[in-house]
Amino acid sequence: MNVTDPVSRSNSNAPRDFNKEAVATGERLYSYDFDNFVRQFALRKFDPFLRPGAALELGCHAGGMTRLLLERFPDLTVVDAAANALEEARRLLPGHLQFVLGTFEQVVLPKRYESVFMINVLEHVDDAVGILARAREWMTENGRMFLVVPNANAPSRQIAVRMGLISNNQAVTDAEASNGHRRTYALDTFYRDLRASGLNVESLGGLVFKGLANYQIDKALAAGIITQEYLEACFDLGNVYPDLCASLFAVCSR
Repeated sequence: MNVTDPVSRSNSNAPRDFNKEAVATGERLYSYDFDNFVRQFALRKFDPFLRPGAALELGCHAGGMTRLLLERFPDLTVVDAAANALEEARRLLPGHLQFVLGTFEQVVLPKRYESVFMINVLEHVDDAVGILARAREWMTENGRMFLVVPNANAPSRQIAVRMGLISNNQAVTDAEASNGHRRTYALDTFYRDLRASGLNVESLGGLVFKGLANYQIDKALAAGIITQEYLEACFDLGNVYPDLCASLFAVCSR
């Protein structure tokens, strides 16, 4: 598996094909059943901070998180730069949703939002700090931003390094780059970019202790080897070892 230094990925000036990035390539899927569990656990972390009002989701892929957000926010706007992703989300989700096709750098939105969600999005953008700063301006004065990113230091990733599949924890693999990844965050770099954008970090931590790769977890789930009780225990363990989780989360205010 070939890798490129994450800095060179993030500084790439090549034109981007967002429709192509939204489609899985190769033997691995881009979205796994395990991702659904991580999204549900993320909302459990977010719930104490959520308030009624208009919500904005930046990046939706096929609408996995969007479906969960609709249970909490009747007024939900979804922005994505991939037309095929929005079309899939439209097909699967209720028609009253407000879909906006456009890049985060250029899209113009009509109002501010009480809640802004960026779930597995920040690792995809070219200028993470700039996008965070722009998203901050879409928040109400007392609004909050909710973020999830993959964790560079997940044990499954560290195992892959020791197997020689990845050069280092924060490397961006060719498969990840083909899906638009520009960087791989650890707790310190995640916190750095949040603060550099002017956001106030209210809560920061890890989601779900993870020793296996996503496709391995999916196979174990299908075989009944991994159960809901096992995942609940991994969620609890993530509170003890946030640096060893599948994903990192943050709750931020202006």
